[in-house]
Amino acid sequence: MSRSAHPAGPRHADVLPEGHPSAPPADLNHLDRKVWASTVTRTPDGVVSVGGIEVTRLAEEFGTPAYLIDEVDFRERARAWRTAFGADADVFYAGKAFLSRAVVRWLHEEGLNLDVCSGGELATALSAGMPADRIAFHGNNKSVDEIETAIRAGVGRIVLDSFQEIVRVAHVAQSLGKRQRVQIRITVGVEAHTHEFIATAHEDQKFGIPLAGGQAAEAVRRALQLDGLELIGIHSHIGSQIFDMSGFEVAAHRVVGLLKDIRDEHGVELPEIDLGGGLGIAYTSADDPREPHEIAKALNEIVSRECEGAKLRTPRISVEPGRAIVGPTAFTLYEVGTIKPLEGLRTYVSVDGGMSDNIRTALYDAEYSVALVSRTSEAAPMLVRVVGKHCESGDIVVKDAFLPADLAPGDLIAVPATGAYCRSMASNYNHALRPPVVAVREGEARVIVRRETEEDLLRLDVG
Repeated sequence: MSRSAHPAGPRHADVLPEGHPSAPPADLNHLDRKVWASTVTRTPDGVVSVGGIEVTRLAEEFGTPAYLIDEVDFRERARAWRTAFGADADVFYAGKAFLSRAVVRWLHEEGLNLDVCSGGELATALSAGMPADRIAFHGNNKSVDEIETAIRAGVGRIVLDSFQEIVRVAHVAQSLGKRQRVQIRITVGVEAHTHEFIATAHEDQKFGIPLAGGQAAEAVRRALQLDGLELIGIHSHIGSQIFDMSGFEVAAHRVVGLLKDIRDEHGVELPEIDLGGGLGIAYTSADDPREPHEIAKALNEIVSRECEGAKLRTPRISVEPGRAIVGPTAFTLYEVGTIKPLEGLRTYVSVDGGMSDNIRTALYDAEYSVALVSRTSEAAPMLVRVVGKHCESGDIVVKDAFLPADLAPGDLIAVPATGAYCRSMASNYNHALRPPVVAVREGEARVIVRRETEEDLLRLDVG
């Protein structure tokens, strides 16, 4: 099918559903710099390019759907976080957002540390050459095998998430003749302004040990008594996709209060505090994320002020940006298939991917932008819902957006800001093949995670 404009059935003037907050943008061909990676631009002939390569060429070479990641943009964002926090703090990239061996190498070269939360992520990190002492190991239910692998490798810290894990890690460390550096993750009772499923510091959820009721204080007592553990700090993470810094201020106040109690009871000033990640990115033009230097300044001021009030030495701060680094660096490229106008409602635009490559809309009610990228158009805007090809009515990629009314099968459209939690949460629903991740830099493109094949699916099916 040609990827140029051609008729696709009758068009109509779509209207916004009652209560819909959006309005058509003034120019559907404009690329909002908030949501696109730094090297993404529209060429004079109207085709969008990334890293100097037009998406039409990328689609021909690598197929669709595909995740296209701007390596220059990734490195710039990683460097900005490293620079903003400086030598007196640690930046741990949260590997759960997206991890591959190429990404590990980029992080190593840009001077960032790495946070992993499974044996698979740890294996990826080590296989790509990340020094083990620059790795932190998270997770609410680490297996004994995972803990043993991490301690044998020499990971820089293990974040303890429960009373059972305090004993489990200490036992494994002692059996190996090691003393493992650890932090204790606590829940500080902060209700982050984000989706319920990604708010992680209120008491009623699976992560961490509650500060309330003295449980965190008791966890510290137990950790300090065990020879296999070296307690170096307290960890707190209040959620994800957060724009308001007030939650971090409350969290820091409560964490520093615990540090003061530890000093008063045990005569020990723990040297580190990890405030987690969770800072939001722009998925649509309505989002207004903070820059890394603003975040660093705010967090340093908050912790310094709280420690001064508690008469504590200011501990070394760690942060864990994942989405904030990789999220804006990538977009997903799709080919348009079926187009279904529903009079008075919207037009359904089906693409060759869907919830198997981006589950976030179905899972979190996430909002995304979308653009026609294989050409420009002067046609009137039409309200669309971009949907996938899966047998599920909730298979929605972009709930409500505007695309040109002359959109046709074979056109290429792209959804920006899909670098985080799209490939890492991708599935084989309906036996779909997970798309490749293609890194683009200065006119060159290379696959860093290849597209799955039917052979891959059948190799696992041993029945």
